[in-house]
Amino acid sequence: MLATETTSSSNRATLHTLDSLAARSLDELAALYRAARCPTNMHAADGALIGRMLAVRGVPSPIAARLRAWAASPAFVWEGKTFQAASDTRGEGFNRVAVPGVLGRQRLFPFATSFGPSAIDGAPTLVLDYELAVNPPYIRRIHDEIREVAPGLFLGPAMWKRGGDKALVLWFALDARLS
Repeated sequence: MLATETTSSSNRATLHTLDSLAARSLDELAALYRAARCPTNMHAADGALIGRMLAVRGVPSPIAARLRAWAASPAFVWEGKTFQAASDTRGEGFNRVAVPGVLGRQRLFPFATSFGPSAIDGAPTLVLDYELAVNPPYIRRIHDEIREVAPGLFLGPAMWKRGGDKALVLWFALDARLS
């Protein structure tokens, strides 16, 4: 077990950041996710959370390092997700994307939020459901979920739905502490 996983929850906030999560391997991110907790209510993720793509599955190391650097730069188009709780158990949100000089800032690909079993380990998680009529069919095939690895810092897998299966594509993080 990693030393950071055995500390008290009050210390977890200082041990994990977007940068420290981005330095982790796919296996380490999966272990952190499994050890993380599901928020107790939907309001825990309210607001415009700053996002970071952390690691992409199946990408060779030299390319992965470049992708991680790009994801940490202001040039990366995905800024994060905005959540709005409708109750303690349900809500909605959208992705924030910025393409300066072309599209500007956009709110794209809305999702509904609820609690459910994780596709990773079956334990409770906050699920982002893109199966909304407004989304194009390829976006409806995305399955995202998040858990809290530190107060206000969420880690999640982005998966691709194929039939009844979900395949891991990448890991991402959302930080409410930076917004």
